[in-house]
Amino acid sequence: MTNPFLDLAPLSADRFASIEDRVARLLGTEQDVVITQGEALLPLEGAIRGTAGPGTTALNVITGPYGQTFGNWLRDCGATVYDLSVPYHTAATADQVREAFAEHPEIDFVSLVHAEAATGNTNPVAEIGKAVSEQGALFYLDAVASVGAEPVLPDAWGVDLCVIGAQKAMGGPAGVSAVTVSERAWARMAANPQAPRRSYLSLLDWKERWIDGGRKALLHAPAQLEMLALEACLERIEAAGLDAVMDRHRRAAAATRAGAHALGGGLEPYVHEASEAAPVATTLRAPSGIDASELVARALAAGPTLPLAAGGGPLAKEMIRVNHYGTDATRDVVEAALTALGAALTGLGTTVDVTAARNAVAETWRP
Repeated sequence: MTNPFLDLAPLSADRFASIEDRVARLLGTEQDVVITQGEALLPLEGAIRGTAGPGTTALNVITGPYGQTFGNWLRDCGATVYDLSVPYHTAATADQVREAFAEHPEIDFVSLVHAEAATGNTNPVAEIGKAVSEQGALFYLDAVASVGAEPVLPDAWGVDLCVIGAQKAMGGPAGVSAVTVSERAWARMAANPQAPRRSYLSLLDWKERWIDGGRKALLHAPAQLEMLALEACLERIEAAGLDAVMDRHRRAAAATRAGAHALGGGLEPYVHEASEAAPVATTLRAPSGIDASELVARALAAGPTLPLAAGGGPLAKEMIRVNHYGTDATRDVVEAALTALGAALTGLGTTVDVTAARNAVAETWRP
């Protein structure tokens, strides 16, 4: 039996390094890039466990579920953690971060999610990064959802650890991810006696055995199919142009918000301000008296492949997510998602205007 996924030639160290270089170009960074062989939770956790310990005082910004996870990891490491929790319908601000520094001047680590696909908000990283730089704290950023949908510029923003994944706006595989690491972050890891070593979570292992060795010998057999898929994903973005890819996501978000307003029936954007809404996914608030999970289930019954989901956990009854990222960041997908939601609302006895929604999408999508 033959199959294009089987019996492939081994992935060479040079090929692996060339893919890392493409990631660096995508992010406009001169920092070291480590491609990690697993979903983005691997470098997200590895970066925290590598740099945080009992002597760390962290400001953990929470604008969604991943921020809560980062706080848990930091506490597991023995760090003192101050949470800055922001309502999910909005975004954090640089002033809020500065206020936290004024109250706790010992803060030396800041963790932030750029875009929370789960809640539909995006944070102003450039402004927050300036505040973090003024404090001299190490800056850790989860850009898994935002990369490809909006600018991600770790060097320009003063980010020391920037984690990305390919499975959302980049339109790539889920089984491989990457992290950029500044010299300050490497120094923090080297000085941290708790930093993982001889471990799948260890970034220091990659530095010492891969980067410092001139990227000549890989630590272990790479996830070959995922690496080849990541390479293809980067090639596709380069061919289309990153600005064009981000523009598709911006249009999809704007069209979804406009279409939801026009659809009526009580459906409305969950994130109040368009400037604080993530281009990667739009969250909507279900009309009063309607369970979001039931509404999504009815919509998916008519269109099982539509990128619709109910919110997670306690948000399941009130939040609908339109995951217009990657190949789903198109006008046709946005129209189809809103049409399906309109039909589901009609089935639940709510009056909506699907034609108005489709017209709003078309009008918003125009250059």
